[in-house]
Amino acid sequence: MAVERRQLLAGIGASGLAALLSACGVGEGAAGGTEGSPPGGPPKRGGTLRAGSPPPPTAVDPVTMYDGTAIAIVQLIAEYLIWLDKDFKLVPRLAESWESADGGKRWTFKLRPGVTFSDGTPVDAETVKASFDRLLDPGSKSAALSAFATVLKAGGVAAPAPGVVEFALERPFSDFPYLVSAGNYNAVILKRDYAGDFTKAGIGTGPFVLKSYNASTGATLVRNERYWDPGRPYLDGVEIKFYADDQADLLALQGGDIDVQLLSRPALAQPLAATGAIDVDTVKGTGVTVLTLRTDLAPFDRKEVRQAVAYALGRPAILQSIGSNVGDLGNDHLLAPLFPAAPTDLPQRALDKAKVAELLKRAGVTDLRFTLTFEAPDKDYAVTIQNQLKQAGITVELDQRSSKDFYGGDQAKDTPWLFTQANLVGWAGRAVPSQLIIPMVKSGGTWNGSKYANPALDAAADAYDTATTDAARKAAAATVAKILHEDVPLIIAYWSGAVRAFQGKKFRGVQAHPAQYVDFGSVSKV
Repeated sequence: MAVERRQLLAGIGASGLAALLSACGVGEGAAGGTEGSPPGGPPKRGGTLRAGSPPPPTAVDPVTMYDGTAIAIVQLIAEYLIWLDKDFKLVPRLAESWESADGGKRWTFKLRPGVTFSDGTPVDAETVKASFDRLLDPGSKSAALSAFATVLKAGGVAAPAPGVVEFALERPFSDFPYLVSAGNYNAVILKRDYAGDFTKAGIGTGPFVLKSYNASTGATLVRNERYWDPGRPYLDGVEIKFYADDQADLLALQGGDIDVQLLSRPALAQPLAATGAIDVDTVKGTGVTVLTLRTDLAPFDRKEVRQAVAYALGRPAILQSIGSNVGDLGNDHLLAPLFPAAPTDLPQRALDKAKVAELLKRAGVTDLRFTLTFEAPDKDYAVTIQNQLKQAGITVELDQRSSKDFYGGDQAKDTPWLFTQANLVGWAGRAVPSQLIIPMVKSGGTWNGSKYANPALDAAADAYDTATTDAARKAAAATVAKILHEDVPLIIAYWSGAVRAFQGKKFRGVQAHPAQYVDFGSVSKV
């Protein structure tokens, strides 16, 4: 799976809870799928929003997609049971409400009545069941399988009534609504007879309908006249243009050839926004590029050595130079500050060269050297780590790979991103921390590149997943964070924020999203 993981890496979004979901109902924004009118008065109708993006490296297929451009196109056409807003709050879409039973092991969703696909086909519980059965079928090559691993398996979805869908889980999971939300970006609801031809017959329940698609040049979308949310979308349509790279995309925005970017890079967009040439919306995020250390191989089989590397990094400088100062400092655990359950009393790890020397001496290491493997887009980050560690007496040899090589090979035994001594891996933002913790650091996790195993961590992660009160959730989260901060199987210098660049003089309602998701249903002309 060769892909730039900073935009996508398969699986779900990850972030704590905006509210505990043991009997979730609707909450704010329940009256409609999108919240309120754009700032500045009633929206104006009409107009076509021109959006730029790199061409998708994978097929635009909701079942198998895992790149940012494909995800954005699909999200304009098809919808989820639940949307995630820019604070990762759950917002009802095709589901009106949901509730749990059996301690979070059984979930029931009530569907919004009267919704049809753009071709007029009604959406009912059997349709929703078919969509999730498809994602849970290993034969479909669904990119969502890893998200549902250990939580929901084939046969666990039922349609007891036309407007009711039930999910019987393998284990209690209090964050389950996030797994059927936009946080699991493959979980859009498709017609029962969907056969993989999305760009030829892109039928969904979303605000726009696919009119044409060209893998080299872009896509044209028009307003869905059957959209269930009255009055929306405000736009007549969206035209998507593909550009060779991020720089070309941004130049097109600056020159007026497009009005918005689907995927914006802070390092490129922020300086241009400072000149007034474009507008940028900024949000906190849970995206992260992780420095993973193999805990089962020398020298990183010693905790003191891993800690020494962590204390050799100047995190504010990394956030500034690599993260464009859009984000938060990391503290070597997987509870990002955006997550409600994130601990606030754990001391922030900082550069301490004396501590580095002390830890290496304790480990009996007099000359620490290791190889850092990374894909080409992370070269600046790798060089920064190399330079900072050199100042602390640690020698790092850089091993740059193409994305295809980095994520290639046998995922079970030799792919570089999971089996090298130390590496950098970019992860897209998740809506719940379990979607980072489970695959990355639990014993035997699917994407456990550090090969870390700790029964205490496993128990704390399970306690987090089954917690039924905020207090219990925070206590479990604190334990998870403390264990990871102490054992350091991975190092997190900073959590990425997200930006979206656009022309504010022409359109309003454009928003950034922590996971780069796209919702243009509330965008209108100025």
